[in-house]
Parts: sequence; C-alpha cells; structure tokens
Amino acid sequence: MTNGLLMPIATAVWLVENTSLTFKQIASFCNLHEVEVQGIADGEVAKGIKPYNPILSGQLTRDEIELSSNDIYRPLQIKINNIEISSQPEKAKKYTPLSKRQDKPDSALWLIKHHSQLKDSQIAKMVGITKNSVSAIRNKSYWNFNNLNAKDPISINLFTQKDLILALEKAERRIKREKREKDKEKKI
Repeated sequence: MTNGLLMPIATAVWLVENTSLTFKQIASFCNLHEVEVQGIADGEVAKGIKPYNPILSGQLTRDEIELSSNDIYRPLQIKINNIEISSQPEKAKKYTPLSKRQDKPDSALWLIKHHSQLKDSQIAKMVGITKNSVSAIRNKSYWNFNNLNAKDPISINLFTQKDLILALEKAERRIKREKREKDKEKKI
C-alpha cells in the first residue's frame, strides 16, 4: 500500500540527511522497513541515489517535520494536494500505422462526395489531415487523386457517427446563417 509519496527511497535519503526524525518515522512515511532506513543512514543502502526534497515537491511542510521531530511517536502526514482532475481526458493524437495512412485522404474524398456542405476545415479536423489536402482533393488537384478510393470514415473508425452528425448540424446552421445574411443584403 502506498501513501502517494513520490520517490520514497530518494525522499528517505533526504529525510535522513536533513532532519532529526527517527528511523521508524521515516520508514513509516516512506513505506520502507526500519532496517532499510538505518542502512540509508549508514551508507549501505541507496548508494548513488540523489536525495529528493519532499518540501519542494509539496508533499511535506517544514512545520510537519518540526512537529514530528519534537514528538518521536507522531508519524509524518503527507500533505494532500486537492488537484482537480478533469473527467474528460484530452484527446491525444493517436499513431496511424503506415498501412492505414491512405485511409485519411480516401475518407476525405468520401465526405466531399456524400456531405459536400461540410467545410474543408471541418473535414480536415474530423479526418486528421491538413486543410490544404482537403482543398486539393475537392479541386481534384491532390497529388495522388487518381488512386483515391472513397471510404466511409465511420466504418474504418476514424471518427464516430455522432461526430459526423454534430459536424453536419453545424454545417446546416452555418448555411442557414449565410442564407439569412444574403437575404438581408438583398433587402437593403
């Protein structure tokens, strides 16, 4: 069982060198055996390990060390940082194997053919290629255009059906907005 302490042996080395805590206090704080801590103090264990300051890392406070130094029966308490972790992890760019890289331009061609209302930037973001590549595919000036085969990006797991629906709804709203703006200009 760990208490969330970073680098326990290096922390123990620092505590042995820089505090007057007992071996038992250091051992219980660092989840080590008391004999290991004694070995660190004797220089037999953890040779070459650079000491890690738990105060600088925010895991201990100077006051906490002082309180435990004055009372040999008081265990050290790790300082708990209430860091809020977002429930939605950031979407990391995933590696695309060489055998699947041609699927991206193929998928862009499929989207252009079947959903022409999507902007080049939307297609580029969904498929994972550059906007210039999407424009070149749309204009049939893509360097490998003759070898492209339109493939449904949902069936090859480039994105989900939900992503496509959201992009289409956004495109529809944009088209309606542009139409309203044109109508206003005609009336003026």
